[in-house]
Amino acid sequence: MTQTSTITLDADVPVGPEPPSRPWFGVAALWLFAAVPGGLALLSAVRAPRMHVLPDYWHVLEKVTDDGGHLLLGQVFTNHLDQPFVIPSVLFWVDAAWFGGDNRVLTVVTVLLVVGIVLALRSMLPFSPVTKAALTAGASWVLLSSHAAELWLQGTNGMSWVPAVFFSTVAIASAHRGRRWIAYTAALLGCLSFGAALPVWFVLGLVAWLRGDGRTRVVVPLAIGVVVVSAWWVTKPAGPQSLATSAFDPDGRLSVVGAAVGGLWSADNPTIAVIAGAVTLALLALLFGRTKARAGWVGLAGYSVALAVMLALGRTTSLVPGGNVGLVSRYVLVSALATVALLALAALNRPQWPHRYVVTSVAAVALATHAIGGVKADNVRRSYVPLNLAAVAFRVDAPKTLDALRIQRRAAPAAQALHAYPFSDSFTLGCHGPELGDHVDLAAAQPLPTTATGPTHGEIDTSTVTGDVIITGSAVIDGTPPDCVLVVDATKTVTGAGITSLPRTADQPPTTPDGVTWQAVASPNTTGATVLAVKNGTLYRLSQ
Repeated sequence: MTQTSTITLDADVPVGPEPPSRPWFGVAALWLFAAVPGGLALLSAVRAPRMHVLPDYWHVLEKVTDDGGHLLLGQVFTNHLDQPFVIPSVLFWVDAAWFGGDNRVLTVVTVLLVVGIVLALRSMLPFSPVTKAALTAGASWVLLSSHAAELWLQGTNGMSWVPAVFFSTVAIASAHRGRRWIAYTAALLGCLSFGAALPVWFVLGLVAWLRGDGRTRVVVPLAIGVVVVSAWWVTKPAGPQSLATSAFDPDGRLSVVGAAVGGLWSADNPTIAVIAGAVTLALLALLFGRTKARAGWVGLAGYSVALAVMLALGRTTSLVPGGNVGLVSRYVLVSALATVALLALAALNRPQWPHRYVVTSVAAVALATHAIGGVKADNVRRSYVPLNLAAVAFRVDAPKTLDALRIQRRAAPAAQALHAYPFSDSFTLGCHGPELGDHVDLAAAQPLPTTATGPTHGEIDTSTVTGDVIITGSAVIDGTPPDCVLVVDATKTVTGAGITSLPRTADQPPTTPDGVTWQAVASPNTTGATVLAVKNGTLYRLSQ
């Protein structure tokens, strides 16, 4: 008679039938499941705007580049936001010099680095093929979550944060496998990327101690960590950075820690995030264990907590969406790392769990957190769209508008020398016809009705239409937004333009539908301005 083989953990405690040794179908299905969030993130990265719209990019580019477009190596090693920024600074210059200042290059690199984080974490998994594939899928879904949309919407966010986390994760994974020199190299590269890597040296010492390594392997990274942090502290500029506060505020800082660790479980409600963070921290504490198998995962949990504490010490302002810095889109990586560590430690703590339990639990966490993040992703997209007006403002040299958008105008000469967008030949107003400097026939422009009825109407909401101010209005033609908006001066020359299909602004009437708003800017010397909407080559004159 055939007997069913069983797995036994303790002396006489049968757990269940032994799983098939090569469950290829299930593993393949889990790998396909793991690829989905990466594909979605990559699609978002490729479809992101070409224009760099965040001030950090232009500030760094202006700092590390002379007006001729040459890299100033000495400036590369200066701090940005009070922290080392060597590798991102070089990447910003490379993007401008080699790839025409294309934001999408950096967004794609960001996605690839996050995929690298997932693969580094996978290398620490000791499980059967099914469990390993399930936990890899879980890591992929939470790290490439919809919560993190701003990382692949603007490459500046990704390059400012992800390289340091990537190198730190590689360092932890290498230390987990006893490869200390690779771990030290990765940690050093992380520290050259951003301050988010500063705690990793102490994590490496923790991992070595948990593995039972010799005293030297424990003490060396701890000593390096003290030296690195001390060097950073004595060389950083005095004064608070953006969003920083010197207030005591223990309650506010604690709430940031909780929200950062539990950020995957809330889009904009800090209370839910704090509760989720507290539960996550409690479970991680319960699963702590000094074994080789758990060393890297405990280290990863410690690293995520260190990031949350650093975030709370440096940034506690409530002037962000959700009122808690821990809920900012790019910081969801803190919660993602903590969650991956929790899933792995739970699987290590209960190796007897049937595969269906592990797969179901991972899928539930993955899909639930991704669905919750949809609201945050939509809010991020809506908030960034109006900033694309910076491309036109650069081209028409509108300093007041660039200041309003917080863009470093002094980076313009370097960008022009490098032919970086929007100073490249690929720049266009999107009208499929008129461009800056062209003349248009105003007599051919049809007046657009101002009453918000019917499929065709529009108006100018800004009281004064002149050069170097952000002109706002709405327009819809045959039920759809116009292709573009032009600003024409008294000589019928195109001296400005704008962007369309924007969300309604706070200054517009509540009756204005979403998606029909436009904004435009013209050169400072524009007089007798006329605003035109263009649809399929037809001109429509807008009025106030």
